[in-house]
Amino acid sequence: MRRLRTLPMKAPEQTEERQAERRFARTVLLLIILGFALVMLAGLSAVGMIFRTEEQVRWVDHTQQVESEVRTIRLALEEMRSARRGVVLKIRYDSGATYDEASGRLFRAIEGTAALTRDNPAQQADVRRIRALSATLDRLFRLSMVPNQLSSDEAVLERQQLAGQVEAMAEKMLRAERRLLDERAAARDRSVTIFFVVLGVSGVLLLLVAGGSIWVIRRYTGQLLASREELRQLNENLEDAVAERTTDLRRANDEIQRFAYIVSHDLRSPLVNVMGFTAELEEAIKPLQGLIERADENHPGLVDAEMRSAVWEDLPEAVGFIRTSTEKMDRLINAILRLSREGRRAITPERLDLAAMARGVIDALRHRIDELGVKVTTSDQLPDLVSDRLALEQILSNLVENAVKYLKPGRPGEVWIGGRAEHGRVLIEVRDNGRGIDPRDHERVFELFRRSGEQDQPGEGIGLAHVRALAYRLGGTISVESELDQGATFIVNLPASFAGERAA
Repeated sequence: MRRLRTLPMKAPEQTEERQAERRFARTVLLLIILGFALVMLAGLSAVGMIFRTEEQVRWVDHTQQVESEVRTIRLALEEMRSARRGVVLKIRYDSGATYDEASGRLFRAIEGTAALTRDNPAQQADVRRIRALSATLDRLFRLSMVPNQLSSDEAVLERQQLAGQVEAMAEKMLRAERRLLDERAAARDRSVTIFFVVLGVSGVLLLLVAGGSIWVIRRYTGQLLASREELRQLNENLEDAVAERTTDLRRANDEIQRFAYIVSHDLRSPLVNVMGFTAELEEAIKPLQGLIERADENHPGLVDAEMRSAVWEDLPEAVGFIRTSTEKMDRLINAILRLSREGRRAITPERLDLAAMARGVIDALRHRIDELGVKVTTSDQLPDLVSDRLALEQILSNLVENAVKYLKPGRPGEVWIGGRAEHGRVLIEVRDNGRGIDPRDHERVFELFRRSGEQDQPGEGIGLAHVRALAYRLGGTISVESELDQGATFIVNLPASFAGERAA
């Protein structure tokens, strides 16, 4: 039977479409990555701006605290002056409690300022200077408040100078803090500007990415819709075209089967004549042999050695060759007839128990299996399927028989029958540990009258060709996975539910 090979349609167009799809996928992926990168950049900028703002707020608050402490120093200094004048101008002696409170606030403010400016060496130096001046001024103020103690002009001038220096130092510290505040505010403004610039650029880029994505998607969608419309138009008459093609193929197949039947039938007629005349030749040789025996008895030397060899050796050997060839030809013709009849047999789908069928095949070959010591096992979970019982039994029987036949010498034979259901199909596996098949012959072993490897087993190369023809008729395929000396696994892929063949 001639094999019909299905060629891919419009392979260049399909390749170009696949390349276009890959380019589209890459473009969309790059745009998505770019969009996420821009969003991440804007987010990181926002987070950085938040932290920067928090830091600026903290520094502003810090500056305000320093200014508050410095102002407290100046206020406490004024309170000390007022308290001293009150004590000096009073007639009776005053305990000076108000002055002590002012003095305490002064030195607490100095220490608070020192604590707040510990990270600023310049301010720390000014704080130490204020602390020393304030201590001297406090001592002089207290001496001037002693009863009946008159201050000289030099002492008054000294106190005024010290107070002026303390105020000048405090003013200097305030100016330094305001300068720091201005610098930090400027830095904050720069950060805000940079943030808004980054945010604006990211927004523009996001708009560009969004526009590009929309353009690419719309273009691809347009192409997809155009392809779908073209596919719809092509598929409008697909059912009729498939039915017509199937009918043509079935008619061609029927013609091939009728041709095979006629040819094999016509070949059988002359073959029968050849076999008949071969039998007559065998019968005719016997009188010749008897005649030579009598001639040797009555007239020795009458029959020469060449004639005796021709009658006793050459003729029987030639007849034997003819008989062997005719018998082989008879087997081949019978195989062709069997394939032809199988092709014309109607397929009858029914629900089949694959596990029970596998056990039946093993039992049918039990004698040969036990004779060779082969271990045959089946899977615990073989799926059921709807198919033709006789065809599936012949498939399993041929595969198991081949597995048992082609064992590896010196290796205990093992055969395993398994199967599984997936995606509406049933995969049946027959695996052995035999001699294996060369990968170059994986396709050849399914061809009619073709065999692989050492020809030490009887056969005409029909079994696997018959199996593939049956698998095709059941809507399936068969393949082999094997290496030399590594066993072979035959995989039959059938529909889980075969609806039957269409009528021509």
